[in-house]
Amino acid sequence: MLRLNHWHPISFSRLLCTVSYSSDAQKLSKLLLDIGNLDDIESNLNQSEILISPPLVTQVMESCTHRAQTRRLLRFFTWSAKQPTCKLPDTLFNHAIKLFASLKDLRAMELLVTELKRESRGMGIDTWAAIATTMVDHGKEDQAIGIFKNIEKYRCPRDEKSLNLLVHALCARGHARKAEGVVWNAKNWVSMDSYIFTTLIHGWCIKGEFKDARRVFEEMRSNGFSPNLVAYHSLIRCVCAKNLRINPSALVRDFFELVMEMRSNSVCPTTISFNILISYLGRARRVKEADQVFRAMVQEGCDPDYVSYFLVVRLLYLTGRMGKGNEMVDEMIQIGLKPKARFYHSLTGVLCGVEKVDHALWLLARMKENCSEVYGPTYDLLITKLCKGGKFEIGRKLWDEALERGAVLQCSVDLLDPSKTEVYKPKRKERMTELAQKGQKKNKKKQHLQMQKTRKKKK
Repeated sequence: MLRLNHWHPISFSRLLCTVSYSSDAQKLSKLLLDIGNLDDIESNLNQSEILISPPLVTQVMESCTHRAQTRRLLRFFTWSAKQPTCKLPDTLFNHAIKLFASLKDLRAMELLVTELKRESRGMGIDTWAAIATTMVDHGKEDQAIGIFKNIEKYRCPRDEKSLNLLVHALCARGHARKAEGVVWNAKNWVSMDSYIFTTLIHGWCIKGEFKDARRVFEEMRSNGFSPNLVAYHSLIRCVCAKNLRINPSALVRDFFELVMEMRSNSVCPTTISFNILISYLGRARRVKEADQVFRAMVQEGCDPDYVSYFLVVRLLYLTGRMGKGNEMVDEMIQIGLKPKARFYHSLTGVLCGVEKVDHALWLLARMKENCSEVYGPTYDLLITKLCKGGKFEIGRKLWDEALERGAVLQCSVDLLDPSKTEVYKPKRKERMTELAQKGQKKNKKKQHLQMQKTRKKKK
């Protein structure tokens, strides 16, 4: 029971308002969730005797954000804005726009943006960021550019900050050409800086246009701005992606050419720089080169982190080099790196995928020794794999161990019952034997044809 030691009219009235707001918010939330269509919702809202206020609207919107459909929230908000007793402030209008942007409802967001302009309300800079990002994500980049051209009509300043937000939104989706056009049109009232150049380079790299990215990079240098690490990382990703498609053997060569250029411009490569290359070498399944780059990191003054180890160990597991992968896990632990349970879980998934459950159990033991976090999904993965592979006893032991350690399991206890779980045999071995038999047949045919050719030559 709530007690008030000293009664005060202001505090007591605030308490009553809070209680009434919460009860009214519950009634309105139930109305939004239970009533059938939008027209019925509005008619029920008109019949209700609840006094609408901005705090109440905020409460209802926040409580129903992930429970009610966005169009129901939109109908409630527009209805609230029409009430004569409720004058919604600009901050609440901006909050609603950002809410619908986060819920990916483009149409609802556009309607409120139009209403905001019609009522001459002010648009905050963070609201503009949400609008630009949402429109570009939905393929409406031209519409976002159109709003920026008339952004002062939305009572938002047309300055360097609003320009940077639009350029960032465009380049994040690879619309670097349109972003360059926006920057070109604004060159009379905004000064180019290193952020705009770096963002444009990133946009061209996402598009996969290395030549254009390099062109902007040279423009950046000619304008007196020193290239930064972010710009070089964008170039590294772009050239690695291009080589992965066209010429994987050039991955290491082109990377170290960029590293030499970085050092000449007083930009030192970091562990992230090498991790980018190792990740692309892993995609190309170039094990030897990935291992060489990993060992070369220390010589270049970059200590490998747990991401570096993860990328190399994952590649070793995928290519069947289990012993070498396990050695690298032990090496990582010995040098003092202690990644979180997610590291072990991801590698366990790789091992289960290549049917190496014994090595996955070894990895689980390493996780228990060196990681205090109890990660339920790892147990779910192993128990499911073991039971469906017919190893019910080991699956039962892991189940009991997980419960004893306090792990939250999502898999069903029925997996432990052989009468309810269908045991399957991995088709990987059967597929490998089929491929081997086909290869033997092809070799026999080739040998037979060669024998016939040699006989004809002798004759």
